[in-house]
Amino acid sequence: MTSRPSPFNGLRHLALVVDDLESVEQFYVDLLGMQVLRRASENLVYLTLGNDNLSLARRKGAEAPGGCLDHFGFIVDTREDVDAWFDYLQSLGADLVDTPHDHTDGARSFHVRDPAGNVVQPLFHPAVSGQQFSMPN
Repeated sequence: MTSRPSPFNGLRHLALVVDDLESVEQFYVDLLGMQVLRRASENLVYLTLGNDNLSLARRKGAEAPGGCLDHFGFIVDTREDVDAWFDYLQSLGADLVDTPHDHTDGARSFHVRDPAGNVVQPLFHPAVSGQQFSMPN
């Protein structure tokens, strides 16, 4: 069995699926003080407080209305840590949803289900991995 990799560096990524993306974005930015980190598309925006990452995705078609948790992410410090966590969890027979993959913004991740069915994302993200608590410029 593969040994457990370096510890996670915090639960600093949360992904929500919402009906009215613009209103929810405005709430988090204008009322709560988050900043837009990256607008991936007209249906997906990433917000930050400097060391946290909140993903807001517009609900698609027949999904149930309201807000809901899509997944949450544990941050790791390096891209290699993502692969080490994948190998470790695979060796234990965990319920892997996908394999490690690169994102267009330089991130790397994969997804795994916990026994209750929640989707967990071990995630390297250049905007939040290995950083101290500070607001982006």
